[in-house]
Amino acid sequence: MSHVVPAPDALVGRRFDVAVAKMLGVSRAHATELIETRQASILGRPTHKASTLCAGDTVEFDLVRQHLVPEPIAEDMAVVYEDDDIVVVDKPVGVAAHASVGWTGPTVLGSLLDRGVHITSYGAPGRQGIVSRLDVGTSGLMLVCKSERAYTEMRRQFAQHEVVKTYHALVQGNLHEDRATIDAPIGRAKVSDFRFTITPDGKPAVTHWDVLERFGEATLVSVNLETGRTHQIRVHFSSIGHPLVGDGMYGANPVLTAQCGLTRQWLHAMRLEFRHPGTHVWTTVSSSYPADLAAALTVMRQHADRRVGD
Repeated sequence: MSHVVPAPDALVGRRFDVAVAKMLGVSRAHATELIETRQASILGRPTHKASTLCAGDTVEFDLVRQHLVPEPIAEDMAVVYEDDDIVVVDKPVGVAAHASVGWTGPTVLGSLLDRGVHITSYGAPGRQGIVSRLDVGTSGLMLVCKSERAYTEMRRQFAQHEVVKTYHALVQGNLHEDRATIDAPIGRAKVSDFRFTITPDGKPAVTHWDVLERFGEATLVSVNLETGRTHQIRVHFSSIGHPLVGDGMYGANPVLTAQCGLTRQWLHAMRLEFRHPGTHVWTTVSSSYPADLAAALTVMRQHADRRVGD
């Protein structure tokens, strides 16, 4: 089944293989394969991987399903808010936002569709209805659009940073200040396709944080994002010498990670605040800590109490 998408403004002027890779979240090599097999093309003109995507172009995807193994479903993914326009889920760790090359686990989108939830057709193929994502290793609230008007409006709100996104993170060490802002551009790291870093050539990224609780060897913080760069919280705290507990990719201490019983970074999307796309009422949706993160905090408090007792 084919799917057509207007050329995204941010990708106008880019090579077509680069644009396809960005739109589908796949590698450039895989994007080239899709173009060469005519599963990705620009309507109305001959297309090859070096074609330039122009303003007004329409991209057509006619993707061949690569396997018949059904996607596993996230049975324990709670729906915390739903109406005719949007659905907000409390995404468990280990669940991706949407399907991508190489990922064989459950996804938010696939699990919602399996439950019979109607999702708008707006959006790139395989990412319909999604206007903001969470990493596989990050748990918490994620909004998906059910209606076309919701997709258009919520995409605008996220793009213009009108949505208030509050995360809680447990970072290594004792932060010197009670609150501060990290303002540093983030781009893809040259050492890996999966890592990001602070770089002058990166996109602007602004993170505000407030201390919630201090444990000496770690600090619990509330984080608000002005921007939504990939791995933003993880990269920013690592850049100031306080990586997230459990985040081995960005320098977490493996001993402390093991003591806390963690198999992922301590990061949870706690609250979403936005203007409802249909009613225009300011809406707040909240979450609570999952079991693994709550247990890690218990360990931290016990360690802190022992140090005080000594």
